[in-house]
Amino acid sequence: MGVNRGQYWRLLESLTNSTAKQQGDFAGTADLATKLLCEHLYIDRASVWSWSKDQHIQFETASFGASAKQKTVRPSNLLSLPNYITELHNHLHIAAADAAVDERLAELHNDYILPNNIKSSLEVAVRINGHIEGVLSLERHAESGPWSDTEVHLACQVADQLALTRATSDAYYKDEMLTLFQSAIEKSAQITLLINLHTEAIEYVNAAHEVITGIPREKLLGRNIKELAFFRQTPEVAQEVLNKLCRGEVVRNEILLQRKNGEQFWLKFYASQFETRRGNRYVLVTAEDHTDARYHQTELEHLAWHCNLTGLYNRTYFNRMLERTTSGYLLLVNLVGFKRYNDTYGHSKGDDLLVEIGRRLRHFCALYSGAETARVGNDEFGLLLPELTQEDLQYCYSRLYQQLSMPISLGRESVDVRPAIAIVAIDEVAETVAPLTCADIALQYAKKKQGTAIQIFNSTLLKAFKDDAEIERDLNVAIRGRQFELYYQPLKDLQSQTYIGAEALIRWHHPKRGIMYPGAFIDIAEQTGLINSIGSWVLEAACKQLYLWQHRNIEMSMHVNVSARQFFGGNLYEQVWDLLTRYRLKPKTLILEITETELMEDIRYATNLCQELADLGVGLAIDDFGTGYSSMRYLKQFPISKLKIDRSFISDLNISRQSREIVSAIIAMAKALNISLTAEGVETQEQEQFLADNLCHQAQGFLYSPALREADFARFITADSSVLLH
Repeated sequence: MGVNRGQYWRLLESLTNSTAKQQGDFAGTADLATKLLCEHLYIDRASVWSWSKDQHIQFETASFGASAKQKTVRPSNLLSLPNYITELHNHLHIAAADAAVDERLAELHNDYILPNNIKSSLEVAVRINGHIEGVLSLERHAESGPWSDTEVHLACQVADQLALTRATSDAYYKDEMLTLFQSAIEKSAQITLLINLHTEAIEYVNAAHEVITGIPREKLLGRNIKELAFFRQTPEVAQEVLNKLCRGEVVRNEILLQRKNGEQFWLKFYASQFETRRGNRYVLVTAEDHTDARYHQTELEHLAWHCNLTGLYNRTYFNRMLERTTSGYLLLVNLVGFKRYNDTYGHSKGDDLLVEIGRRLRHFCALYSGAETARVGNDEFGLLLPELTQEDLQYCYSRLYQQLSMPISLGRESVDVRPAIAIVAIDEVAETVAPLTCADIALQYAKKKQGTAIQIFNSTLLKAFKDDAEIERDLNVAIRGRQFELYYQPLKDLQSQTYIGAEALIRWHHPKRGIMYPGAFIDIAEQTGLINSIGSWVLEAACKQLYLWQHRNIEMSMHVNVSARQFFGGNLYEQVWDLLTRYRLKPKTLILEITETELMEDIRYATNLCQELADLGVGLAIDDFGTGYSSMRYLKQFPISKLKIDRSFISDLNISRQSREIVSAIIAMAKALNISLTAEGVETQEQEQFLADNLCHQAQGFLYSPALREADFARFITADSSVLLH
């Protein structure tokens, strides 16, 4: 069936005036076009195929015809049809009278034309501005000769109408998107600016600018960029930003600006350059009020880097400062006895004390340019001071010690403060040992001083630290290698003149240093936590030896020292219960000793544990009595069976009236409380006589015997005719 001129124009008119065409509905227009072409031309099938923007993929948009359902469909991958695409680009259409042999359609032969028995095909490009958007395809399945000029021309006209529809659709879409973007930008809480880089004119500004800055957009549109508050208030920074943008760099920044009413605010902005299709260069600026976020960030940083109680820097920030410091001095301040004060008067009073110390340190640092201070521990404070002469340094730490030592008024009470100060020259130690480590070492020495507790770190302390570190390493080996042994020092009853007990004392058989006494390693074991393992071994070894003595009918009590870590560690009760059950020791023959100072660390916990141990039949003794801070009230609430008078009071009994009075008072107190009393460090007959005359119960010391190995101890007590053997 051919087509005459009237049908030709009616078909185009129907397509052109269709609702789908007017609305830019490409799919609807394609459906109508394929239907009209099949009705007016002698063809079996018409189809419209759309191409992707990159011309890699094609997909069917519309098709019509009696044989619309093909056995196979056209290849979707356009990359497999390079010659076909080139032909369409060069001639805009392919009119194949014999599709099966036409070389222009060779890439479609095997996969599409032959399987679908297509005799002739007319392929017309749907092109917009020289770019192919798709293909209009007409097919005949019977022999009919070549395509006429009229048919080709009509198909091309229809393809043009499809192209116009696609263009209209794209224009509608772009217009809608432009309106959408403009509406979104106008409603946005962020400032949006468009600046012409050539003229430096502000060509667009949204409503958010007035909300944030207080300046209406009417005062900026068309004006020079220098009219912005950014340029007027920070001209140097603004010019640098503009220079970067002109070089094509992206700029992100935060600036502090001021509104007309004098209120300051932080503006966070992002700016980048872009080029239009006409080659004009613009800058897009987006900005937002960042004041609340900035203040919130500042608050978080303050919380992260400061102590909530004192307002000083915290340990984390102080460490960061210390890492960047290569010269000057590090001072570490500790409040001696603070824990006891805190426990006695309550945490609220303890906090008040720390706040006042923090205030004094802040005031002190204000006197030295560049000085900083921080709270680095519960009752420890760090200071960083600039480089000073030795004379100025001595004056500095002496003045600091004096200021911190001044009594503090808390309500109606006046509190005496005893600070300990360690001083480290940072440049002298930074290459070998961490300054804070050096300060910790020096501080331990300062706290042990009786007078002014100030210690400057030096090479001697460093050597001692290294020796301690070596001992720590060797202790780990000693625990695993069974290098420890218990020695036993006898306890003598002064009334019956018989030996009634022994104190177990640890000795370390060091492979290089020989026999080491507890004073050389117990403090290190305490600091490192190894004391728990050592203490457990001592307790079990002592219980095992006591069991052997009782098995041989030797009536002796066994005194075992317990460290603070072991006492407050949480499992002492379970360990003692297990040992008593395993060795079936007689009640009151195992006596645990803990120092007076250690017992006062946590009075409530100590009271409960002492009572539980006493219920097991374990005796409890306060060691080194007289050197700590216990009172009659605390002694009454502890189930204590024995006090041991510290050797420092015994050693000068013959020459010190004060020591004699103190010992006499302790003996009287023990008698009043019905507590047994042992004097330590007895070395002379005169000391023994004084103790016996004042009714002290027992004594131990070199007058009788030093600590002995088990075999020597057994011979010692056997040789003494006063020992009761059964």
